[in-house]
Amino acid sequence: MTVQAFECRMCGHCCQGEGGIVLTDKDRGRLADHLSIGEDELVRRYARERGGKLHLICGDDGNCVFFDQGCGVHPGRPDICRAWPYFRGNLVDETSWEMVQEYCPGINPEAGHAEFVRQGRRYLRDEGLLRYDPDTSPNALICDD
Repeated sequence: MTVQAFECRMCGHCCQGEGGIVLTDKDRGRLADHLSIGEDELVRRYARERGGKLHLICGDDGNCVFFDQGCGVHPGRPDICRAWPYFRGNLVDETSWEMVQEYCPGINPEAGHAEFVRQGRRYLRDEGLLRYDPDTSPNALICDD
């Protein structure tokens, strides 16, 4: 029987800080539809450009603007949020995977890094969360290699 490598605990740790919540074209469409607003309004109200990419803003509390005791846009959330914790660093570097366990209680250390990588790569491929455009996709996403 395979041990599950990750199960979200909805703790919100991954929603904290001025991180890299990059909005791709696909994300903008999905999130705008979820919020029932146009993409221009979404960008005007909730995003800022940084480093040539659009990023979601954070609220005064330092959390993602859509976080309030949980993700307020979970069905419409960006790909980078959907991909967590299967980020490139955690997949290619066992030490990063070990360190992130202190931050994310949903990562199961009993699965081991190799199983985390196997399940993560499968999940990212199955969900269409691979880095498809280096100009707009978040750097934390992996390419299909």
